[in-house]
Amino acid sequence: MDRRIGTYEEFWPHYLAEHSRPVTRACHFVGTGLALACLAGAAATRDPRLVGVAAVSGYAFAWISHALVERNRPATFTHPVWSLVSDFRMFFLFVAGRLDLELRRHGIG
Repeated sequence: MDRRIGTYEEFWPHYLAEHSRPVTRACHFVGTGLALACLAGAAATRDPRLVGVAAVSGYAFAWISHALVERNRPATFTHPVWSLVSDFRMFFLFVAGRLDLELRRHGIG
């Protein structure tokens, strides 16, 4: 990242660019999906251990994909809140069938 990012509106295109490869996005989708399932399970069973499993599963898939596929540093380390918000935003855009449009809108892919 060459310049400082001061707003979420500036961060979002940067985040998408850092997830330019479909395999990275697929890994994020799996990790975020597992995290959401674990959180739902934690709420249903009142088992707080599942919250920890949610965090590990979400971050493990993401960080491994950045290390092995994108070969970049996860945005979590520089913008943790915006990165988490963006993980969910990307997940729900994919589920809604709108992620490809969003990527093209920002010149990615």
